[in-house]
Amino acid sequence: MSIPSFGAGTFRLKDGAAKDSVLKALDVGYRVIDTAQIYGNEAEVGEAIAESGVPRDQLFITTKIWVDNFSKQKLIPSLRESLDKLRTDVVDLTLIHWPAPGGAVALPEFMEALAEAKVQGLTRQIGISNFNIDLTRQAIAVVGKGEIATNQIELSPYLQNAKLTAFLKEQGIQVTSYMTLAYGKVLNDPVLSAIAHKHKASVAQVALAWALQLGYAVIPSSTKRENLVSNLLAQKLHLDADDMAKIAALERNGREVNPQGLAPVWD
Repeated sequence: MSIPSFGAGTFRLKDGAAKDSVLKALDVGYRVIDTAQIYGNEAEVGEAIAESGVPRDQLFITTKIWVDNFSKQKLIPSLRESLDKLRTDVVDLTLIHWPAPGGAVALPEFMEALAEAKVQGLTRQIGISNFNIDLTRQAIAVVGKGEIATNQIELSPYLQNAKLTAFLKEQGIQVTSYMTLAYGKVLNDPVLSAIAHKHKASVAQVALAWALQLGYAVIPSSTKRENLVSNLLAQKLHLDADDMAKIAALERNGREVNPQGLAPVWD
């Protein structure tokens, strides 16, 4: 199993903006697209992929099961609906988007249903999102070690999540970083700006390169072609040990996404 290291996210992109962003991303070279049932843009993502002309076998498509569809009766039918919207027979990765609110659906129930979706050939890989260490352990216990491809979690220079990322590495679970730019808050950081100036790079490139060098996958989003192109260049930026140490010192537990009723007790 492998998770590509660089993709285009679609969080908060609606209707034509979602379609336009994905079309631009595919046009400038992205081959990984991340969406979710709750984003309400799977159909637009599917339209963009169809119109792009990029062969399906060159793409890596991720979607996420929303909490309303966690029961064993709903999970697989909801994924089939997602496949219809995305205009594909199979996605490359399907994630449980958040832990079940209040434990309304038992974790073994939805993890078993997700594993069954893989058995049925609806998804090539399975994973989790926004799971803490305890919930990740429980998920591994249900589906088996080596079955969970990734845990997609919020990470940025302001939220480095050292305990959880160390655990995931120990378990052989790829870390996928979302909100790597902290809703744009890191873009004005003086430390990151100085590193960017040193490398003749953008601050966004520095933040993304930091995550990549730690071994994380990233899925930044943008509606602007120039930003999509610029973000891709982070893959060629090498930060030295001094740069990485300065960024490590920026940790402030600066969590941006913490929805009440969904978020677990964070590590």
